Amino acid sequence: MSVRNILVVDDFDQFRQFLVSTLQEKAEFEITEASNGLEALQKAEEQPDLVLLDISLPGLNGIEVARRLRRLAIPPKIVFVSQEFSSEVVVEALDLGALGYVHKLRAGSDLLPAIEAALEGRRFVSGDLEIGQYIDAQTPPRHEILFCSDPVTLRNALADFVADALKSGNPALVRVTKSCESSLRVELRGRGVAIEAATKRGTYEFLDVEEPPDPTRVSDAIRRLSEAASQTGKKHPRVAFWGELAGRMWADGNTDEAIRLEQLANELAKHHDIDILCPYPLPHGRQDDPGFKSICAEHSAVSFR
Repeated sequence: MSVRNILVVDDFDQFRQFLVSTLQEKAEFEITEASNGLEALQKAEEQPDLVLLDISLPGLNGIEVARRLRRLAIPPKIVFVSQEFSSEVVVEALDLGALGYVHKLRAGSDLLPAIEAALEGRRFVSGDLEIGQYIDAQTPPRHEILFCSDPVTLRNALADFVADALKSGNPALVRVTKSCESSLRVELRGRGVAIEAATKRGTYEFLDVEEPPDPTRVSDAIRRLSEAASQTGKKHPRVAFWGELAGRMWADGNTDEAIRLEQLANELAKHHDIDILCPYPLPHGRQDDPGFKSICAEHSAVSFR
């Protein structure tokens, strides 16, 4: 069981201690505290996995803290925990790349599910379905890089990513090897996903990674998937796109080509409602390599598993 480092930022001592005590119920959490924005930025230099962030902080508010956290070479995942809950505030917070927004009145029930979702790269927002749909329609596409420790972890991450999309009614597009796609289908069946049915109704597609990259082909597939999901009744469908070629190129030392592919992915995200997850092997001492930092900079979030 891997330990996750969580930075808790809130200026109200009693509420911060409530958050800390809730987290201490989980042995896998290592907790650090901060009571204002500047202290949060200082402690974020220790590279926490996740930051629980209040908005109303003295001196430097949580929105500005989030902006500065996004500039770090390896930015942490962010979950806002705030008493503010208008749709405008929530959308602004999520536009900054946060994966979660928990209303303080619901922290007792929503905090741990929000943390679990964020650590897995999924979005969690307190509130009713109407607000959730509004946020889904307004938040920008995600382009996340996921550094995986081994092939089993990578396979599980892929299966989780695709299963989460299909179970929520969203479509999924994977660009992997044929053998990987065959294994993925087995994993998805084990997670209760009717993958054959999804393929038949057009909400799941596979593109062979061994074929040359073709942005037009990918773009056409995204359009088909989005239209198919809309026909099933999904409002504001968002295509989950997993592509492993850039990570393989980087592992082989072709950093410039990997960056070029990530830039193409960002171009796709400008024109389509998509969430992109890119698997890479662990850097293993390459964190100070300019190429590593350049690749991370092409993504909206960086995570390790």
